[in-house]
Amino acid sequence: MLAAQNPGFLSPSGVEIAFVLVGLVTLGAALVSVTTRQLVHAALWLVVALGGIAVEYLLLTAEFIAWVQVLIYVGSVVVLLLFGLMLTKAPIGRSPDADSGNRPVALAVALAAAAALVWVVVDAFRTTWIELDGPAQGSTAVSGEILFRHWVLPFEALSVLLLAALVGAIVLSRKDPQTPEGPH
Repeated sequence: MLAAQNPGFLSPSGVEIAFVLVGLVTLGAALVSVTTRQLVHAALWLVVALGGIAVEYLLLTAEFIAWVQVLIYVGSVVVLLLFGLMLTKAPIGRSPDADSGNRPVALAVALAAAAALVWVVVDAFRTTWIELDGPAQGSTAVSGEILFRHWVLPFEALSVLLLAALVGAIVLSRKDPQTPEGPH
């Protein structure tokens, strides 16, 4: 009886195949985003990666979270990042400053963080089967209530952080004062 309800890993549905393909594209865009030496290209690849995550949410029937992803991350964070790049007069082409020379350490930290994240997710959902073809498990009202009841403080902290980043970009973009002017 259980085998009829749970077809198993070797018989994926179209939604599951699309999920894996979009995940691979998202992973590729994220890798290009962190390995490119052109800052503007990195920001644009970040748009592709964050958009891929939004598509993954849509495939999981979490439409509200997908649109929040698009509006907040793709819309606001990336625009703020590009705005900061323009204000600080970051180089448009290849930037030799974009590579700090710590690639082996960064790779080790990234692999350790990825392994920890995969372990936590696998451990948390070891016995849970998520049905992707069925109806949505949560409505917008339920998702919004949980989001804004339990996650209001992190949202407010993020808004203060983004405001501080914008103020920092404006301060960095100001011209250095020239030599002091003499008496008039």
